[in-house]
Amino acid sequence: MRHAKHNQRLSRPSEHREAMLHTLVKSLLEHGQIRTTYARAKEAQRLADRLVTLGKEGSIHSRRRAFRVLQNRTLVKQLFADIAPRFVDTPGGYTRVMRLATLRRGDGAQQALLALSRLPARQSVLGAGAKPEPAPKTPATPERPQPKKTEKSEKPKGFFEGLRGLWPKKKS
Repeated sequence: MRHAKHNQRLSRPSEHREAMLHTLVKSLLEHGQIRTTYARAKEAQRLADRLVTLGKEGSIHSRRRAFRVLQNRTLVKQLFADIAPRFVDTPGGYTRVMRLATLRRGDGAQQALLALSRLPARQSVLGAGAKPEPAPKTPATPERPQPKKTEKSEKPKGFFEGLRGLWPKKKS
């Protein structure tokens, strides 16, 4: 029986599930948002909210408890110095899970976006009427080098003739 068991098993052994959730939370704190399945996002949300609460406490003990999950000193410093101060006036709900319209191609799993609910400090510093700087435009696909144009008088080489040009001729 599963009385008083409030976590989802996610079809994994407990050690694997715990490691997977820790990795999801590390990626969330590092990038600000992640894309994963809905069930994983709901479980990772619980753990991420607990870590932000530890960050708001700010004690040595809470730093050690956060390190137990994150296993990365720079991420712990970032959590306590940058992320947690954004939520000082918020009593909870530090992350949000948004369902995506797309299903995963292989197995049709429901996809979700797990994101921190507050904007990064550099974006929220902008004034009320100020607009953020537009992102530099980058092409959707990287430009490929164009093949060299040949003169019209040249006949296109066959497959083997093209290969013959790759190796030097043997001198006899």
